[in-house]
This record gives sequence, C-alpha cells and structure tokens, in this order.
Amino acid sequence: MPSYHSLHSVMKQMQSTLERCILGKAFEIELLLTALLAGGHVLIEDVPGTGKTQLVKSLARTMNGQFRRVQCNPDILPTDITGVFIFHPKEQQFVFRPGPVMTNVLLVDEINRATTKTQSALLEAMEEHHITVDGETFDLPSPFVLFATQNPIEFEGTFMLPEAQLDRFMFKVHLGYPDEITERTMLARHMEGLPSERVESVTDIAAIKEMQEAVRCVHIDDAVAAYIIDIVRATREHPHVVLGASPRASVSLMQAAKARAWIRERSFVTPDDVKILLPYALNHRLVLGMEAKMDGITANHILREVVQNIPVPIRMGI
Repeated sequence: MPSYHSLHSVMKQMQSTLERCILGKAFEIELLLTALLAGGHVLIEDVPGTGKTQLVKSLARTMNGQFRRVQCNPDILPTDITGVFIFHPKEQQFVFRPGPVMTNVLLVDEINRATTKTQSALLEAMEEHHITVDGETFDLPSPFVLFATQNPIEFEGTFMLPEAQLDRFMFKVHLGYPDEITERTMLARHMEGLPSERVESVTDIAAIKEMQEAVRCVHIDDAVAAYIIDIVRATREHPHVVLGASPRASVSLMQAAKARAWIRERSFVTPDDVKILLPYALNHRLVLGMEAKMDGITANHILREVVQNIPVPIRMGI
C-alpha cells in the first residue's frame, strides 16, 4: 500500500503533468483532480477550442485509466451510451455489448446536444455508479468519473440540462481563453504535436483508489459542517432564488472540501476550503426568479451575499 507521502508526491506529479499539457489553468486542473478524488463529476462549460477535450484525455492518461468519448447529437440513443443486448446466432442467446459508459473516465462532449431522454441515461450512472439495461444491472468500473462539456453560445439543436441532472455534477467549471504569453507558448508546443498525445502515465487506478480512501479519512469539524449547512440552507431562503441548493449539494461540497484539503496536504478541512469551492459547487444548482434575471442578478451574486451574511467558524476542535 502506498504511503501517505508517496500518494501526495504522485498527486503533485499528476498536477505538474497536466499543467504542462494545458497551460495557464492550474486552478481549473486542481478542481478536476478534486472532483476525481471526491468521486464527483464535472460540467465544463466553454466555447470550442479552449482545451476541454485535451484536458480530460490527458487526465485519463496520467492515471493510466480507460478513457471513452461520446459526441452527443440529437440522433444519439440511450443505448449508444449504456450498451445494448445483441442476439448472438452461434450461441442462440442475447449477449450484452457494453457502451462507452463502461470506463474510468467518460467525456460526454456537447451534452446539451443530446435529447433529454438520452441525457437521463446518465443519471443512474452518475449517482449509483451502475447502469440497468433490459432489467439487468451492471456495475461501472471503479473509479468512474464523468466530464461533460457544453457550448454556452450555440443554442440551435440543443436541449437544456434538467435541474435533476445539473444537481449530479459536483462542479461547473469554465476554462476561458489563455493570456497572450500563454497562447504564444501553446503555439510553440503544438508544433511538436498534440500535448495530450505526449502525456505519460504517472500512476495507476489502484493508487487513485488509495487517494480516494485517504480523502474519506480527512477530518471535518462539526463547526465547518454546520457552516456548509448554513450556506446551503440560506440559498433556499433567499428571496431571489426559486430553487436553492439540495441536500446532495451539501454532501457534495463537503466531499469536495475534504478532497481539496487532502491535495493541500492537510488532514482537516478549513472554512477557506469551503469558500473557495463554493462558486463551482453551487452556482449551477441555483434557479433564480425572473425578476432577478431581468435585474442582472446572477447565482454568483447570491452566493457572495450569502457568504457575507454567515459568520465563519473561527474555533475548531482539530
């Protein structure tokens, strides 16, 4: 079994490897690794060409895990993701052919281009880590993490993600454009080929499982847990919010905070862990009223106001 310090050394290698592949996105890379260790899924919303696919593919390579990609469109069916039973003439029986969901890292590209029926095929996989096809249940590989992308600009031929599915994403992340110096460096590196194709594996699935187990052992004080609950409950009571964060959001934020604390080589969660992750964990879970939208109020405005009004715990029994 890898030691505590060796696991952290591996995590630092993974971070540095990904930072060499996707330049100028150290914080976003840490968010993806945080979700991986916390057992969560990530929705990456950004315009095309910002490195979403390259980042996810590189992450799968660093952990030496299986990687599958699904390109969504209105014609894709649920069985194109989960798999299907096919009649085998020689054996005279139906045989299950697994779909791309049977992997460690699944990239669902442009998820909002799939119909709501196909999107719902992912709900069971995201929450239960298994799928059901024709009444039979199949466990997904462990670990399993789903990264979905969507384009916030194009709306033709798209279907909005329902709140039930958005709530199953631990984080919603934006990569954004790189600065000028970073983009110049990118051009130079791309002359040597795609960065993701040069990424080498740093660890293996067994070590990732060890990290996930170590994250579960990270201590969270009752005061910090109460701080999370106060924030989440405050979103439900805000006058501009029609639908606030769910209890699943509380659990997800706690798990993410524990993962961030572990990555930062701490054995306990601090209020700062919660505050830093808050916008990425709750932003996509809030549904605002029409008046708030017309006044230009965003979910981030609501979260900033909530955090300002809730006292931060300053004494913890660590």
